Amino acid sequence: AAGMSVVEHVREMAAAGLHSNVRLLSGLLLTMSGNNPELFSPSQKYQLLVYHADSLFHDKEYRNAVSKYTMALQQKKALSKTSKVRPSTGNAASTPQSQCLPSEIEVKYKMAECYTMLKQDKDAIAILDGIPSRQRTPKINMMLANLYKKAGQERSSVTSYKEVLRQCPLALDAILGLLSLSVKGAEVASMTINVIQSIPNLDWLSVWIKAYAFVHTGDNTRAINTICSLEKKSLLRDNVDLLGSLADLYFRAGDNKNSILKFEQAQMLDPYLIKGMDVYGYLLAREGRLEDVENLGCRLFNISDQHAEPWVVSGCHSFYSKRYSRALYLGAKAIQLNSNSVQALLLKGAALRNMGRVQEAIIHFREAIRLAPCRLDCYEGLIECYLASSSIREAMVMANNVYKTLGANAQTLTLLATVCLEDPVTQEKAKTLLDKALTQRPDYIKAVVKKAELLSREQKYEDGIALLRNALANQSDCVLHRILGDFLVAVNEYQEAMDQYSIALSLDPNDQKSLEGMQKMEKEESPTDATQEEDVDDMEGSGEEGDLEGSDSEAAQWADQEQWFGMQ
Repeated sequence: AAGMSVVEHVREMAAAGLHSNVRLLSGLLLTMSGNNPELFSPSQKYQLLVYHADSLFHDKEYRNAVSKYTMALQQKKALSKTSKVRPSTGNAASTPQSQCLPSEIEVKYKMAECYTMLKQDKDAIAILDGIPSRQRTPKINMMLANLYKKAGQERSSVTSYKEVLRQCPLALDAILGLLSLSVKGAEVASMTINVIQSIPNLDWLSVWIKAYAFVHTGDNTRAINTICSLEKKSLLRDNVDLLGSLADLYFRAGDNKNSILKFEQAQMLDPYLIKGMDVYGYLLAREGRLEDVENLGCRLFNISDQHAEPWVVSGCHSFYSKRYSRALYLGAKAIQLNSNSVQALLLKGAALRNMGRVQEAIIHFREAIRLAPCRLDCYEGLIECYLASSSIREAMVMANNVYKTLGANAQTLTLLATVCLEDPVTQEKAKTLLDKALTQRPDYIKAVVKKAELLSREQKYEDGIALLRNALANQSDCVLHRILGDFLVAVNEYQEAMDQYSIALSLDPNDQKSLEGMQKMEKEESPTDATQEEDVDDMEGSGEEGDLEGSDSEAAQWADQEQWFGMQ
């Protein structure tokens, strides 16, 4: 009886959450049991092993915990054998005890959690797969669904998510899981319809499902409209998740100004917000607001350094300060914390590309595309790698695929045009594509930049000036002002060119090319100089506007300067 009561003490301390105490006592009792196997019954040994393993799990010693859970399950096997052989002998002590035995299913779930923490997804799947379907709890199905999805086993993943919804019809993350695996919105909605109809104030849920169905098919415009309609509903006004989704959608649609606005709104409502802040930091960095990026990074590290986002934000700061190897390290650290972080993969890929390690970069962009097949920037990064390594054919195939899968919109038209501009044969096609894009979205900056590049090649400076002034009528953008400056120099409008360079630098003080433009003008008071011509040709439209940019020549230039500055 004394033996039994001590195990009961362990159980009570475990239930009370005294993990460190459980760990010490159960460790000592297990040693006693090893030295005298008769001391505890098989069911007591099972309990001691489970409670000991639980305390190890709590201390984040996952490998050790797994080994103890495995021993516990072996003990349980022995137990079920003996209990079948020996019917209860009317011993009162054995009955209450068998009722409080820790559940074997729970032990397997904990083991799977350990395996995922150890990045052994295959083992996690194997242990959960071994549980007969009708014994699987909702959390087991949810974990299995996520693991299957990660492993690319989409059919099994869909089945498991549906099982979660059957058990818990308001499991919204399971709904998102199904939508991300291209299950139709209508089918998903039908699985929750009974609850929606039976509970008051849930009528928004079917609209919510519709919105995220649009998100996952890459229909950004309709997704934005649908979420805006939800956001206007008085009951859902100022919801941080919806604002974050909106910000992300504006970003995907290439509307950076609105994206930044929505991120700011979300952040004001929730000062501890982490999700989506990596995209926000990236956008700020691209706008040249490096001080804001630094502050955001510090704030996020304060909130949590166990998430990928602070590392990505800090990496964006390094990247746009041209410190590529540091950006690479920070990106790698972010991926280590969250292997699903698309933004971390893009950061690391861009850093590798700018360091000339193009093949490695390609692997990272491909993984980003696998995780976010609707995000255009993942494809842009990959295509820039192909162009950097002069694989124009591969770039063309890729751009055509994106154009087919994501549909003909201003963004995909411009991406295809960008590749066409690289090949002398397809110049005319590029022109047609860009005109189509600009008809759809006259203010789409990337299209304007590429069209300007084309006009500059053809030396149609007046047309270029008109195009840029038009684009700048209702927005201000550093790159557009800078290119306008270059065009004005070409037609000898020096004073106004100077103004445009100044505006560009006021928007982004780090914009190297605007500085160079100004310096050239100060150097050469003589307007008729041959270098001006080639200079405008050299004006790279792909400049900072392209995602995570900075060409090699630029990097080399910086390396030279760093040698001078770095010495001091």
